Amino acid sequence: MHFITLLPLGLAGLASAQMSLTQVLASQNSTLSTLNSLLATQPQLAAMLASAKDITLLAPSNAAFAKFVEEPANQMAASDPATLMGVLQYHVLQTTVPASGFTTTMQFLPTMLGATTSNSSMNTMNMTTMMSDVTGGQVVGGVVMGEKVELMSGLKSMSTVQTADIMFTGGVMHIIDTVLTVPSPPSTSALDSQLTALAGALKSANLLTAVDDLKDVTIFAPSNKAFQNIGSATPMLTEQQLSGILEYHVINGTVGYSSLLTTGLANESFPTLAGGNVMVEAVNGKVFINSAMVTITDIIVSNGVLHVIDNVLNPANSTAMPNPTATQQAVAFAGAAAASNVPFTSGIIAPTTAASASTSKAGAGRARESGVGAVGVVALFGMMGAAIL
Repeated sequence: MHFITLLPLGLAGLASAQMSLTQVLASQNSTLSTLNSLLATQPQLAAMLASAKDITLLAPSNAAFAKFVEEPANQMAASDPATLMGVLQYHVLQTTVPASGFTTTMQFLPTMLGATTSNSSMNTMNMTTMMSDVTGGQVVGGVVMGEKVELMSGLKSMSTVQTADIMFTGGVMHIIDTVLTVPSPPSTSALDSQLTALAGALKSANLLTAVDDLKDVTIFAPSNKAFQNIGSATPMLTEQQLSGILEYHVINGTVGYSSLLTTGLANESFPTLAGGNVMVEAVNGKVFINSAMVTITDIIVSNGVLHVIDNVLNPANSTAMPNPTATQQAVAFAGAAAASNVPFTSGIIAPTTAASASTSKAGAGRARESGVGAVGVVALFGMMGAAIL
């Protein structure tokens, strides 16, 4: 296990451990004045954080917020205090994680967004956000890359810890260089990840709302190429048949992040939303779902996680087995052939301003921050004017 201490603060860090979060935030106002201003608009959340114990605050710097509002999607967003509440909650981990607690293996750490507590006011805040449907709270990924701690949020957007281990009486604060992207619903994440065939198929099967409204899901999302490889068979599918195929790609009630796919969930069979089972297998460092290989892991969505696979699963061929040495798995639909165009994409347009999780490798690289899921912040920034920028 590889441990690091990032930008240690020495005696200053030890001294700040005796300070409250309010005092620590005030002491860092030259770097965190925007965060302080935003918290001032949310007195209920600020009071809860001030009295909280065993938390980690991931504090975006002034430069991070300035970069955030440059995105066109955020510039057009309307003011929404409830959404701002959710964005801020997503920057609070439910446990104390110093820099030395991160390793080279990605960890998925629950935040206060969507978490339920014995605090009735906190429950009320979570009910107003409606931005997460994951038991225990929406997660942020954390991993050591080189000598830095990187944090992964929605659409695989990455943020770097700039200053670590600012201790306070209730936990620890890390200053980060990018505002975390609150995960979007699966249908939106599919579009923003350039998975246009999946988005179009969900629309054709009238499953957009149904999938977005589920709780605790693992979705295996076929790539555009996977849909294209069975393109000759798609025009013959009825809406009911297409619905059954898509539901076969959803494990409902289990959120299987990559760390679980290779350990706790590996070599097990899981019931799907369609009723049949899929087999999760880890072979020679690769993960297969039936005969489809996972090519991109951990696109965090509002109600769980989405992994991209290289084949469309067939509920009528649930015993399909992978060939771990093959560069491309055989299609699971007998007689299907590739089409010249990607099916289900007519009229489906992916945003050009969003980070494309489908083109990034799992846990690597740095997706361009899109601010998707963070509506409502921009108007507050505009009201503060030069104090932010």
